[in-house]
Amino acid sequence: MKNDDEHGLHRRSVLQCMAWAGTGVLWTVAGGVPRSVGLIGEAAAAAPDGFTFVQISDSHIGFGKEANPDVGATLRAAIDDINALPVRPGFAVHTGDVTHLSKPAEFDTADQLLKGLKVGAIHVVPGEHDVLDESGEAFRERYGRKARGTGWYSFDEGGVHFLALVNVMNLKAGGLGALGDEQLAWLEDDLRPLGGSTPIVVLAHIPLWSVYPEWGWGTADSERALAALKRFGSVTVLNGHIHQVMQKVEGTIAFHTAMSTAFPQPAPGMAPSPGPMKVPADQLRRMLGVTRVDYVAGKAPLALIDTPLAGSS
Repeated sequence: MKNDDEHGLHRRSVLQCMAWAGTGVLWTVAGGVPRSVGLIGEAAAAAPDGFTFVQISDSHIGFGKEANPDVGATLRAAIDDINALPVRPGFAVHTGDVTHLSKPAEFDTADQLLKGLKVGAIHVVPGEHDVLDESGEAFRERYGRKARGTGWYSFDEGGVHFLALVNVMNLKAGGLGALGDEQLAWLEDDLRPLGGSTPIVVLAHIPLWSVYPEWGWGTADSERALAALKRFGSVTVLNGHIHQVMQKVEGTIAFHTAMSTAFPQPAPGMAPSPGPMKVPADQLRRMLGVTRVDYVAGKAPLALIDTPLAGSS
């Protein structure tokens, strides 16, 4: 265990740093600071007074190019891994790009696959590939009937307040995501009654921090949202979009992006542009995966475990 001084040093050392990986790592978030405590398989089961949920992202059902000609198979593998967890997650979240082209048949296939999850509810936010009809009506008909605006909403679970945000509407190729004034006003109103000790988890497709603006990996108006979140002692932001694990900490806000279940993308600046990255077939599933989050009521840490599909049949 680290003492408070060591935690302070760790906070300062990771304040502006980022990392990406294709293998599973268990992270404990203490006071907003992620700390690596072990690899896959070392994670303990959630305590009886806490709960576990799992994050899926970027399944891209309908994609069939060389980078992964069978994205349905890798999503099924992810679902099988989730169903095999020693502690059944209370629910699942999907942080966008459920489909590749927003087609009804793609949504139908995704629905059938996701119904195989042995969890409670599935909470979904859209990716830009889910709203290619511009209005996003097809996505909201499936996943956002009770949502506001273009699909944002909030919910509570086990003392944690969840914000499900939309930052992909009217997105131009290579452009930054945006939340918009209406959604930002709603977010501020939604947070206003909450005490600063309430743990907050934010779900959105595009990262709320500037991972790599040159590729559109960031949200143009996230500063106002983050300003509203700064008064809370524990904030975890879960995103997708970039198809790789990256973390950053700013004060008490910990940012975490997830692997895709469909295909990897290059690390920032390591290719001429983002997009599906072909890797040797025997390496693909090591670069795909899901995230498990453990929460124990009354304690600060959240444990984030990024699990690759390597070894799945």
